[in-house]
Amino acid sequence: MTVETGPRKRSEKGTSSTFVYHALKRDIVRGVLEPGEKLQIEQVASRYSVGTNPVREALNRLSAERLVDREDLRGFFVPPISVSLFRELVKTRCWLEGKALEESIRNRTEEWEDAIILANHKLARTPILLPDESGAPVDNSEWEERHRAFHRALIANCGSRPLLGFCDDLMIQIERYRHISMANSYPRRRSVEEHQGIVDATLDGNIPLAVERLTAQYQLTLKVFEETTGA
Repeated sequence: MTVETGPRKRSEKGTSSTFVYHALKRDIVRGVLEPGEKLQIEQVASRYSVGTNPVREALNRLSAERLVDREDLRGFFVPPISVSLFRELVKTRCWLEGKALEESIRNRTEEWEDAIILANHKLARTPILLPDESGAPVDNSEWEERHRAFHRALIANCGSRPLLGFCDDLMIQIERYRHISMANSYPRRRSVEEHQGIVDATLDGNIPLAVERLTAQYQLTLKVFEETTGA
């Protein structure tokens, strides 16, 4: 029997690792894997039908992004939910995205404005599904994808790839908490109106108002989470 060790074998390994990375990230962010849950390599491999080596690579990658906790001699864990950490994440996101939005408005182009309008239009036309009386989980992946695309479009013209990278990292970290607050705030929250208000101020070139409305939305998510958890 011939064992492949060349480029094809390495490519398959890389593909499996990437698959596990994205699947684990999705399940951690959505709360499918609960905070504090231990991520045993063999169990994760069985869960996603892959080998243990791709799982180790994915866990190490997620650990570097702070979406997985790694403890010496104990292994990997889903990070716990922390209200104090969430407050810090929101504060930092307001600082960074506020500056990124300000710079994007200063660097405004027609292409950037068109991208914001299109992203907002797609998001507004995508309904948020709510759990029924059984409490069964719902699939809001399309809304989530378009929500991320909208917020990325707002700051895409800031002229700093490192800043965009930091904002992306914070966005994913915060999504874990937003999933909890969403279950208790929709449809009470007027998300379509919130987003349209940000767009209007942005396209008008009103930097203070645009930043105020953007950061107010993030702070409202924090407030709803605090009310939900009784913090």
